[in-house]
Amino acid sequence: MSEVPLLDVRDLTVEFHTRRGTVRAVEHIDLTLAKGETLAIVGESGSGKSVTSYAVMRILDRAGRIAEGSVRFTGLNVHDATEEAMRDLRGREMSMIFQNPRAALNPIRKVGRQIADILVRHVQAASNDAAEKAVEALEQVRIARPRERYHAYPFELSGGMCQRVVIALALACRPQLLIADEPTTGLDVTTQKAVMDLVVELTRERGMSTILITHDLGLAAAYCDRVVVMEKGHVVETADSKAIFKAPAHGYTKKLMRATPRPGVTLRDLLPEDSPSTSPRLRGEVVARSAAGEEAPPRIATVEKAPHPDPLPASGEREKDGVGGEAEPLLVVEKLVKEYPRQGAPAGLKKLFAKRPSPEPDVFRAVDGISFSVDRGESVGLVGESGCGKSTTSMMVMRLLDKTDGMIRFAGGDIGEIPAKNFARLPARSRIQMVFQDPTDSLNPRFTAARAIADPILRLGEAGGRDAVRARCEDLARQVGLPIELLDRFPHQLSGGQKARVGIARAIALKPDLIILDEPTAALDVSVQAVVLNLLQDLKDTLRMSYLFVSHDLNVVRLLCNRVIVMRTGRIVEQGETSRVLKAPEADYTRDLLAAIPHPPL
Repeated sequence: MSEVPLLDVRDLTVEFHTRRGTVRAVEHIDLTLAKGETLAIVGESGSGKSVTSYAVMRILDRAGRIAEGSVRFTGLNVHDATEEAMRDLRGREMSMIFQNPRAALNPIRKVGRQIADILVRHVQAASNDAAEKAVEALEQVRIARPRERYHAYPFELSGGMCQRVVIALALACRPQLLIADEPTTGLDVTTQKAVMDLVVELTRERGMSTILITHDLGLAAAYCDRVVVMEKGHVVETADSKAIFKAPAHGYTKKLMRATPRPGVTLRDLLPEDSPSTSPRLRGEVVARSAAGEEAPPRIATVEKAPHPDPLPASGEREKDGVGGEAEPLLVVEKLVKEYPRQGAPAGLKKLFAKRPSPEPDVFRAVDGISFSVDRGESVGLVGESGCGKSTTSMMVMRLLDKTDGMIRFAGGDIGEIPAKNFARLPARSRIQMVFQDPTDSLNPRFTAARAIADPILRLGEAGGRDAVRARCEDLARQVGLPIELLDRFPHQLSGGQKARVGIARAIALKPDLIILDEPTAALDVSVQAVVLNLLQDLKDTLRMSYLFVSHDLNVVRLLCNRVIVMRTGRIVEQGETSRVLKAPEADYTRDLLAAIPHPPL
């Protein structure tokens, strides 16, 4: 007699009631999960991966319901269980790592206390024991200074560190079933390997089962026993992980594998064979501008009077000769420093009358005297572990964060001395744009996708009439692979990948000189990532945009970037031509990053 599976999903159909009628997000899904097994669910955004996991834990949105089928966990019919029984199961017997780490954390409660709360609720641990176990949980997921981070709030941590806290929350009670929805999206490759190794270790020790929902086929190949491929709410292929990568049977599976970045391929190799290049249309647009006598996209029409003069020359006054063809690079950063006061550090009179000196400096140096440059038309990758200072550096260059020391020079003007709160009111703002790491937090929840994309056009560009703005939004949506019918939806009605595409469309709306890309494709499935990366390459080539590309994915950096900068603990450990650094790294730390990259056997 065969062993009863830990999880048994039969003929599962999930419906959502919307203003436009009933939508079936998942239809007739069958899957099983044995005790101690690791199962990967892969597919594009909107394919039904996350909805399936929400149905298993019975945490569907109010508009959603299980229309048909059954979900059995250890023999219990989840659909018929009481809410009290489900609350007891969630966290203790089944747990989930959510795709958006910041949304999963309480913003006004310290992260360590949130872990301790779970332990007190489900393990009946005493408060002191729970606090100590919470510190151990933070240490397990490789959070630096775990005792100090125990007292931090989510907004004080980087996106990658918040991701680690959510993982620590999910693993705290060592559940039987762990559902990991894109658990390593915000993590660097070394921490990704450490976390996945930890999950595998727990699986072996306790017979724990894991469902890994991921876009990363390398992770699925390296850590999962079986792979389920989903497309448009249906399962199209299920097979052993080694077999499915060696000989995929379904055309959709082959498409996903072709789009996976890996050594030895080019950006064009990632696109489906029938996918048209975006280059001709973009080049045609540039030619049309030149014929009309336009040297650049329209800039600011009307803004409030700035408290500082615009430090940059007019757009038409600068010469564009491409990478390395100018006397001065587009962006020059010299000896840049950013310091933060440490938690609990005495300040003011308290510092003056402190009984004894603190064992650590009163300030934490997140960025420690780094220098680099970005030429016109060049893409520079900024890589390193979470918390190394990549995002802090990009926020200072973007002028969303004030520097402590150093210089930031952009297009011949010193922008580092202008307070961040004033820079947004200057004409120069339209020439530096950013794609943020967290697509959910970067979108106004009250704006539709169309309104979010139109925001920089309305604020900083020559908007024109309503029809012209709408046409421009639709054109931008097509460029980033966002279906036009989604433009009237709000952020909570979009998947993580769809929200990321809205953020990219918004950033390129004014065709700025420099775009700072903070993990822009981390939330995208591989096929859409291939389209977006090719789009970014075409924009860079035809419109001579420059990119500062912040990423954990060295395979993506290999494809898109001319040069790469490797950071560790706020300092640059190595920089140079991408091909040289990634093929023959000089620093041991760079070699460690490369060794931790999982590669599917393609």
